Amino acid sequence: MKVQRIYVDTSVIGGCFDDEFSLWSNGLMEDFRFGRYTPVFSEAVLAEISDAPDNVRNLYRSLQPLDPEVIPITEPALELANSYQGKGILSPNFFADGLHIALATIAEVDLMVSWNFKHIVHFDKIRLFNAVNIELGYKPLQIYSPREVTRYEEKQL
Repeated sequence: MKVQRIYVDTSVIGGCFDDEFSLWSNGLMEDFRFGRYTPVFSEAVLAEISDAPDNVRNLYRSLQPLDPEVIPITEPALELANSYQGKGILSPNFFADGLHIALATIAEVDLMVSWNFKHIVHFDKIRLFNAVNIELGYKPLQIYSPREVTRYEEKQL
């Protein structure tokens, strides 16, 4: 069976240290460690992680033995993120959020996970992102929170 590739934005890694999100973020990290899913990061995540607290950077480093895929920031990704801006889906202040979605879309991951409910994991926004994706010839992107994705059992944490 094909192992699904999951694009992980920075909020999910940081969520491992947040009381509200830690159960599911840590569960997803365990899913990665057990090979249930393949983690996919991007150069955008790497840039955000470099400014994160030590515990977040250390967790990211602990995932490196899993040989995660790292998606480069390319001109097509920047153009797609600019298309989201042009359609008014996100304001210029939140370009990075659109870039995560563009990178995940262009990499054709199986799904993306985030805790950003305002700009990413939001029903109306997902529909708008996917409308642009389809209009420009890309596949729709499935976007969920880690809570909806992790298969790691709560009792095991």
